[in-house]
Formats: sequence, structure tokens, C-alpha cells
Amino acid sequence: MKNSITAITLFIISFFLHESCFGQASKKTKFKVLVLYENGGHHLAFSKAAKPWLNKLAAGNNFTIDYIENTKTINESLLNQYRLFIQLDYPPYTWSEESMKAFQKYINDGRGGWIGLHHAALLGEFDGYPIWNWFSDFMGGIRFVNYIPDFASAKVIVEDKVHPVMKGVPADFLVQKEEWYTYDKSPRKNVHVLASVDESTYQPDSKIKMGDHPVVWTNEHFASRNVYIFMGHSPDLFNNKAYTALFKNAILWASNKK
Repeated sequence: MKNSITAITLFIISFFLHESCFGQASKKTKFKVLVLYENGGHHLAFSKAAKPWLNKLAAGNNFTIDYIENTKTINESLLNQYRLFIQLDYPPYTWSEESMKAFQKYINDGRGGWIGLHHAALLGEFDGYPIWNWFSDFMGGIRFVNYIPDFASAKVIVEDKVHPVMKGVPADFLVQKEEWYTYDKSPRKNVHVLASVDESTYQPDSKIKMGDHPVVWTNEHFASRNVYIFMGHSPDLFNNKAYTALFKNAILWASNKK
């Protein structure tokens, strides 16, 4: 009888230990994300709002995030540790030659995905730095021209409703406060446009317009999954359910290889 009780007890203990180990294994990190963000200037408030939102999303989806404030540490060895690189309002200049080459290889070889927000497409000559031609091509061959300095609200129109990045995103949604960059041309012929802004809905109205005005797109000519989301100035965007759905979808999609 004692032997039977002992055997049953050991079986029960073994069962719960197995379940505990299985539960811990299921919570293992799925992938790592590197976030390059601006820690100063007029995008600081957005960065401060983004970090807790990203951290909560990471905890709920079993991935981890490392944050860096500049490109000094970016090289091939660093980037190879991550399945996704998020350029959180960090511009495409002030990068070293090594960091630019490492990033280009990361994207060209499809080693991981990329998401760029807002300032990531500030392409031109700024602060004594030349335009990064490869990055301009990556963004569809565009160059920054102007922006609405006093901000405007506007309606964003989803163009590709079946793309995974747009899952659960309304057919159109309002962005309350944005600068709405304009470029020397629309990137449409070189990229897959997912959403555009309806310039006729600007409030207040502005003369700073470009006609065909994409604001979310992916460049399918590159090996890495990539998404550019223009909206990314105001911290209030993290109270916009359509925007957070878009950003979350982009992260989960771009972090998976083609």
C-alpha cells in the first residue's frame, strides 16, 4: 500500500514539475528588438510616450527590447542579435560609415525587419551632413521639401486593407496633430503604399501639400520586411487606437522574415 501511495505521489509531483517547466519554456523570449530613439529635441515627448507602450507590448508578446540613443554602437555584430530594428524618430544622418554599411547589409541581406517613424525619413542635407542616397532609395527615392510647422489634423486613408499591417485598422482614421512632411515627389511608383493622407481634410487648411501623399508604405524591393509610418510627432498618438493597432501590427509583421 505504501509503495502505491509513494508511486502516486511521485507521479503527481512529476506531472506538476513538467507543467511548470512547460509553462516557463512557453514564456521564453521569441525575439529581440533594437530601438534607436531620439533622446532630445522636439521629439523627446514622443519617445517618452513610446517606451512604456513598447515595453508593455513586448511583455505581452514575449519579445525583449534594447534601447540606444545614437548610432555609435551600430555594427554588423550588434545588428545580427536582433530580428527587428525600430528607428523611433531618429533621422538618417549623423550615422558613421560603419553604422551605415552595417545597416545597409542588415536590410539588403534580410537579416531582420525594420520600422521607421516620422523623422526617419528626413532626407536631405542637414547639419552639414550629405543626403544618404541608399536610404533615400530605401524610402522610395524621396527628398524632404517642407512641413506644416504649426501642425494640422487630417484623415488618413487605408489603401491596402488586406495587408497584415492594416489588420483591425479602420478604413480611415483621424490624426489630431501632425507636421505632414512633403517630399520632392511621391514614393508611390517605387513602394507599396498602405495608407495616405487626405490633404483636403487638413484642419486648419495649409498650402503645404504634395497631392498624392503616402504616409505608410513598405518597399518590397529589399530583402527585409520594412514599414515606414510617417505619423510620429505627438505623444498623443499612443491614445489613438487606430495608430497603436497599426504600430503593433507593423512590429509583429516586420519581425518575421520573408
